[in-house]
Amino acid sequence: MASLSTDVLVVNAGSTSIKLSVVDGDDESVAVASLEEAPPVAFVGHRVVHGGERFGAPTAIDDDVVTALESVVELAPLHNAPALEGIREARALLPDATHVAVFDTAFHRTIPAVARTYALPRRFRELGIRRYGFHGLSVAWAAERVAVARLVVCHLGGGGSVTAVKDGQSIDTTMGFTPLEGVPMATRAGSLDPGALLYLLHHGVSLDELDDALEHESGLVGLAGSGDVAVLEAETSDEAKLALDIYCYRIAQAVAAMATALGGLDALVFTAGVGEHSAWVRSAICRRLEHLGVTIDDEANAGLAGDGALETAGAPVKVHVVRAREDVVVARGVRALLG
Repeated sequence: MASLSTDVLVVNAGSTSIKLSVVDGDDESVAVASLEEAPPVAFVGHRVVHGGERFGAPTAIDDDVVTALESVVELAPLHNAPALEGIREARALLPDATHVAVFDTAFHRTIPAVARTYALPRRFRELGIRRYGFHGLSVAWAAERVAVARLVVCHLGGGGSVTAVKDGQSIDTTMGFTPLEGVPMATRAGSLDPGALLYLLHHGVSLDELDDALEHESGLVGLAGSGDVAVLEAETSDEAKLALDIYCYRIAQAVAAMATALGGLDALVFTAGVGEHSAWVRSAICRRLEHLGVTIDDEANAGLAGDGALETAGAPVKVHVVRAREDVVVARGVRALLG
C-alpha cells in the first residue's frame, strides 16, 4: 500500500451491505473491518446512490451537502439513508479528513432525452421526474474493463439493473427515477403497472404499507420467500423455480431492449454478487439471448472464479464476468476532485 496520507478510505453503503476499504494510487485495496479500525487517511470517499438533480460530479461534503442529501433520501431510502449514516459516522471519527461524495447517478448524466424522459405532463416533469439511473460506479468499471463500442452491463446483486453503454457512455438503463424500476431484484419487484399500485391504494392498502412492500417484500422475496439466489437455486419448490424463471426472463428482456438502444451488441457483462457468482443465472439469461448472437461455453461458465470470458469460440458477442470494483471508481473520483 502507498503512504496512508495519499490513500482513500472508501465507504460503500449498499442496499444489503456496507463495505469499507482503503484504496491506494495503484487501485489496490485492502478491506477495513469498521470505521473505528480505519487508518488515519487524509481522504474519505463515500458512495452515494442518488444525487438528485443537484449532484452530477464528486462533491466535497460539508453540512450544506449533508442537508441536501437528506432531502433526497426518499428517492432511494434503502441506499441513501445508510450512506448518510456512514457519512455522519465517518466525519465524526475522522474529522481531519476531507470527505467526498461520489454518485452512482453521475455516470448516467449522458443518457439522451429520448431515454431519460417519461411521458408525463410537463408540470410533473418540472418537479424532476425523469430517469436518473443507478449502479453507475459499477457500470463505469465494467465499461473500462470491457472496452467495446456496444456494451450491455448486467449489475445483478441485491439490487439489479441493465445498462446500455455506447463508446464508454451510458445511453439507457433500466432503473429510473428511483431504484425501484427495472428488473426484479431481491426485495424489489422492478417495473410494474402503475395502475395496479393505484388500485391497491384505492382498495385499503395504505401508502406506508405499499412503500414498505415495494422496498422490502417484493421481488424474489415476494415470489418465493427468499431474496438469496443461491438459496432459491438449491430449492425444488415450484415457487422457487418460478421466481428464478421470472428473474432471468425479465433480465434477458432488458438486455434485448438495451441492444436495441445500442443498435446491436458487441459484448455482455455480468457483475455484482449474483452476476459474478451464479453460473446458473448467467446460463439461463444467455440461453434466452442466442438470437442476438450470445452463446457461452458451459464448462467455462461453471468453472469461472473471478474475472473471465465465457463466450464460445467465434461467437459474435463477447460475454464477460467482471468483479465489481466500485471502491476504485470512488477513490478515482475523490482524487479527480482534489487534484
